[in-house]
Amino acid sequence: MTITRGWLAHAEGSVLIEFGGTKVLCAASVQDSVPRWRKGSGQGWVTAEYAMLPRATNTRNDRESVRGRIGGRTHEISRLIGRSLRACVDYKLLGENSVLIDCDVLQADGGTRTAAITGAYVALVDAVRWMRERKMCKGDPLVDSVAAVSVGVVGSTPLLDLCYTEDVAAETDMNVVMTGSGEFVEVQGTAEGRPFNRAVLDQLLDLGVAGCAELTRMQKEALA
Repeated sequence: MTITRGWLAHAEGSVLIEFGGTKVLCAASVQDSVPRWRKGSGQGWVTAEYAMLPRATNTRNDRESVRGRIGGRTHEISRLIGRSLRACVDYKLLGENSVLIDCDVLQADGGTRTAAITGAYVALVDAVRWMRERKMCKGDPLVDSVAAVSVGVVGSTPLLDLCYTEDVAAETDMNVVMTGSGEFVEVQGTAEGRPFNRAVLDQLLDLGVAGCAELTRMQKEALA
């Protein structure tokens, strides 16, 4: 994995993250306002949007804006990224400000949602640093970090960070989202073929825990 910060000069935080062949651009935008339902609470908000460019995959897909509707998968991933980021934020210290992270997949080779979460956190850190320099926060609202990785079983072998060809052949597919302190934010696991037992689940979780710990280390290096 590689993380390139400051990819967009005019964004409050921006990161190009590369997980093998998967490349995702994460851009953070700061707004000095919150959603209407949040006004007057003294608390901020963090959310995310996810999209895939038409030629991010082997064949061109129409833009969802052209289709006239956002797909269910896109909604699901956007919500997952937002939930993951909010797990490491103290809303009160953020003040009544919002941070919106746009995660655009430039090239997809499996694990786009996990790459987006891992990169979005780094972009969020840079956005929060930008806010603190301008005294928009009441302190440091980031109480932890967050990272995510895919795991799965291919040919009876547990694998970490599946590429596209491994993902489509996986008997079991799982995404693991964790904080830097080692707590789980979300675990999404599905038996694509035959059901899996507890021993396989434990193997996959162990792989995911180790993978997220390594990603956390790389995030810290990128932010140093």
